[in-house]
Amino acid sequence: MSSDVLVSRPHYDTRAVAQGAPEAPEAEPQVLPEVPQPSEAATVGQRSAKYSPAEWFSNYHSILRQASKDNHEALIVQVHSKTLSQDTEAATLKTQAEGTRLLGERLQQIYHRKCELQRHIEQLLADTEALLALKTRLEKALDATEIPYSIATDNLNCRTRRQGPDLVRDTVEEELLKEVDLIRSVQALLKRTTAQVVLQIKMNREAKQMLELDWSDKYQAYNLDDHCGRHSNMSPDTMHHPSSATMQDQVCNPSSWSKFTQDNLNKAFQEEQATDSLRRLVEHVLQDTTEDLRVQCSSVDKAFSQRCGELIEAKIQLETQLAKVLEQVGVQERNIVALQKAIHNKEAPLRVAQSRLYHRSLRPNMELCRDEPQLSLEWEVRQIDATLTSLQQQLSEARGSLSHLEESRMSLEKDINCKTYSLFIDRDKCMTHRVRYPTMSKLSGY
Repeated sequence: MSSDVLVSRPHYDTRAVAQGAPEAPEAEPQVLPEVPQPSEAATVGQRSAKYSPAEWFSNYHSILRQASKDNHEALIVQVHSKTLSQDTEAATLKTQAEGTRLLGERLQQIYHRKCELQRHIEQLLADTEALLALKTRLEKALDATEIPYSIATDNLNCRTRRQGPDLVRDTVEEELLKEVDLIRSVQALLKRTTAQVVLQIKMNREAKQMLELDWSDKYQAYNLDDHCGRHSNMSPDTMHHPSSATMQDQVCNPSSWSKFTQDNLNKAFQEEQATDSLRRLVEHVLQDTTEDLRVQCSSVDKAFSQRCGELIEAKIQLETQLAKVLEQVGVQERNIVALQKAIHNKEAPLRVAQSRLYHRSLRPNMELCRDEPQLSLEWEVRQIDATLTSLQQQLSEARGSLSHLEESRMSLEKDINCKTYSLFIDRDKCMTHRVRYPTMSKLSGY
């Protein structure tokens, strides 16, 4: 038996090497302390450090069996690994292709919705611009009604200065009062319509703002999804984001996403319909108010013309009658002069007859007789007295007639002056002022 001391061999794990584990570094041989070597006589009867042949065969056979088993298991793992790699590669490529396809479909959906939003945004913008133009027309039409209102009120104020019997509530005044009431109602209607237009403009802008916010979000989402769709396995800008796969609380579902946009589109469509209805209403309001004002203006002008014609005719008749009265005044004055002269001419004969009677009454005694001369003189005096009485009565009647003629002359002249002044107010002031009445285009807001 050899006297060398046996040293334990390092353990080498072939299974770990087969599974890819790194090889453990070889353990450095332990340096045993030197022990005193026993003498040959001392080792007699103990086991020797050498194995037996049977143990030698058993040891390497077991190593062979373990190696064969490990080789078989390694082959199975390799086959499974290859199959798994191929399956996962195919599944990953399929999933990636499906994700890319879904991203494409999503891009089409977003683009379609974005186009609808853009179309309604442009429509709302055009509707708002049209409403702003109508608002300007309404404001101009409202400003234009101030001129007819001032004309009508000025006409009424001017006609209050008519004099005497001409200060009458005639057809012209009634038509002017109708015109004032009509203008006030038109102004109130235009103000209400303007308020509706302003409110609709506000609603359109709010709806447009919601559509623009939605369009902006979809624009960003489209760019992000387009960028995502361009990613590939060879893209250099991809990186790991482990937390991105977790579901977020604020994420909405496709139905709520579609409903949100559809609600915005429905709201925009409602505002577009309301705008269209309001535009037609405003056009009808402007057309109707303009026609009503012009029709009433024509009625007032017609009434003025008729009234002026009546005044002219009355003035002509009064002037004709005044000429006749003045002629009669002259004739009557001459008649009075003639009557006065006739009365004066009767004084001398009366004096002569009365003097004759007086002197004959001085005849003495029986000479004082009612003879033919006496009777003739008495009849002459009575005749002259009767003539003077009738002439005095006729003179009084002539003077009364002259007084009446003078009164008629004054009345006619006064009435002619009234008619002249009324004609001046109606024709020269009111009708001249009404020439400034706005045209159809101005009353329509253009």
